Amino acid sequence: MNKLNDLLSLIDGYIGGSQWFVFFLLGTGLFFTFYLRFPQFRYLKSAFRIVRGKFDREGDEGDTSHFQALTTALSGTVGTGNIAGVALAIHLGGPAALFWMLVTALLGMTTKFVEVTLSHKYREKAADGTMAGGPMYYMKNRLNMKWLAGLFAVATIFSSFGTGNLPQINSIANSVHATFGINKILTGAVLALLLGFVIIGGIKRIAKVTSRLVPFMAVIYFVGAVAVILYNYQNIVPSFVAVFRDVFTGTSAAGGFLGASFAFAFNRGVNRGLFSNEAGQGSAPIAHAAARAHEPVSEGLVALLEPFIDTIIICMLTGLVILSSGVWTEKMENKFQEADLEVLAGFYDEGEESDREQIADFLLGKRELPLFTGDLEVIDGKIITEVTLLHARSVADEVLVHKDGGVFSGRLPVMEGHIPLDNRIEIVGKSLIHSAPLTTEAFTKSWFGDSGRYIVAIGLLLFAFSTAISWSYYGGRAVTFLFGIKWVVYFRMVYVLGFFVASFMDTTIVWTFSGITIAMMTIPNLFGILMLRKEMKSEVNSFWKEYSDFFGEK
Repeated sequence: MNKLNDLLSLIDGYIGGSQWFVFFLLGTGLFFTFYLRFPQFRYLKSAFRIVRGKFDREGDEGDTSHFQALTTALSGTVGTGNIAGVALAIHLGGPAALFWMLVTALLGMTTKFVEVTLSHKYREKAADGTMAGGPMYYMKNRLNMKWLAGLFAVATIFSSFGTGNLPQINSIANSVHATFGINKILTGAVLALLLGFVIIGGIKRIAKVTSRLVPFMAVIYFVGAVAVILYNYQNIVPSFVAVFRDVFTGTSAAGGFLGASFAFAFNRGVNRGLFSNEAGQGSAPIAHAAARAHEPVSEGLVALLEPFIDTIIICMLTGLVILSSGVWTEKMENKFQEADLEVLAGFYDEGEESDREQIADFLLGKRELPLFTGDLEVIDGKIITEVTLLHARSVADEVLVHKDGGVFSGRLPVMEGHIPLDNRIEIVGKSLIHSAPLTTEAFTKSWFGDSGRYIVAIGLLLFAFSTAISWSYYGGRAVTFLFGIKWVVYFRMVYVLGFFVASFMDTTIVWTFSGITIAMMTIPNLFGILMLRKEMKSEVNSFWKEYSDFFGEK
């Protein structure tokens, strides 16, 4: 598993996790923000008017309403990124990562406006009579670049697993297991059956389910998050200060958190922000292509609301819950995951400033420390060999080794700092936690107490399940584009199977794979919309003439 994760991390480091990708994404959003004169602020009121159906005309072609298209696209974005992704960003980059998530969302509002408008303009009618669209259609029909369209479609199929499938059920299964003690395989099996039932019905059933599910789950999560923040009211101002104070300097060590550099906060904040709202990724245009609209810009304006709702509201709430509760710096009892575990040769005391700095620099990639290779001697579950265990980017305390449910004594092989764990060996102890378990723990620091876990578990279940539903549609449309409508049924079968298997896979590997697939979609889409920048501006100008005449405005 570690070799696979190392390979995926290496690939991710050259694309999704690299600085050039981050600057390309933000730069495109920044360019269109100035080029179209800040549409995310100027057009917000009109977007709310359109989503209510005020600009509709009788006979508009499409399969769903504006609101249904919005909720379908939102169900594809409001998922683990809002619960687990925010927690992971703070865990890696500190509070400043939340700031860069918000910046990504503001610029992403414009990017999503552009990509949905252009994709909606060049949508087609599929063989079954439904509307099919997405970046692959403007790449084929407008840019005449079938090879690029094919590349994007292939990336969409992979990303349907990397974004909408594997991380979603993985987070659900982990959260349900931590909260209710339900076996991960059982959770995966039940939800895989439900997923199969929903996606067989196609876009109309998907839109019907998501239009009811998304508002319901958003209200539950919003009320719960606000309650936690108010309970920790004394930490609200310090939390906001922490988000903005360390934006350009990085975050200092605090508690079990060993610190984060500016580069880590910036990169992880933008990366998780993209995972959350998917602006620029080209996924939302596939959902919006089904909307009934006679004018593509109107649907682009509806899409503009997605990053605002998804990241600026929901992710900010999650971030404030985590920061105000203080759990992001606390070590907690947990079962160690192999991909998050490293063994350093020698003993390092994080209470000693020099040792703490060395470990922090090691985690940030600024220095090398010797990794242990050999056998760890374990007596009554305790590691006797002089080593330091790092788990979840923190020094692990009170470590115990178990085998077959009992305390282990013997030797544990280690190769270059990695302990190969199997189903029989289990290592537990205190360390930082991340992803969904971190958000879950934060929700317990309120009037809810331990019951707060249920809010996260239920919210995550609804959020992530709806995301998997929407991404099955995105992947299906990519399959339709490449191979024809008859192959979609086979894609859905593999999709449901993957959903089940990922319920008991390693979390870190799933998230790393996700970062790669996001980049595979985003890069060709950004190139495409930049090439069509002049056409976009022309579409916007002609739309406002029609819009003004329709509403009798000057």
